[in-house]
Amino acid sequence: MSSHQHDRITDPKERFVSLMRGLGTRTILHQQNVAASLDLYNNDLVSVEILRETGPITAGELSKKTGLATGSVTSVIDRLARVGYVRRQNDPHDRRRVIIVPEYEDKEEILNTYLPLHNAMIDLISSYTAEETAVITQFLSRASTILEEQIELLSSATSIKSSS
Repeated sequence: MSSHQHDRITDPKERFVSLMRGLGTRTILHQQNVAASLDLYNNDLVSVEILRETGPITAGELSKKTGLATGSVTSVIDRLARVGYVRRQNDPHDRRRVIIVPEYEDKEEILNTYLPLHNAMIDLISSYTAEETAVITQFLSRASTILEEQIELLSSATSIKSSS
């Protein structure tokens, strides 16, 4: 939806929802371009970002969080390990399990790819007061929780449909 279309929405709450959907779309497009610039598939980058948020997790946990089949996650991990973005580590509590450990955060290509966005976002948030920043941060945290709940609902509904 163009900004012109957002401007035609007169109800402030509906305009807000429309802008949030547009932000989501732009986030996905940015993510796809980041993945392409790093010669990764989008699911590889999604997995890297999940590992950035969670820290080390098992392949099974990564499968649940991404919605990818375990075989697909194995392929993702293989590709990411080949380029040095993750490493496999034996689980010290269960030798049958392997933990996927992120290793990419300090890689120059990652830093250089995200630096322009990082700097632009720092500039943007710096234009707000400390109180406004606190509200925006609280909102983003709550919005993330809502999205996680919606992902779970959609994922559950898809699982039910595919098992019928």
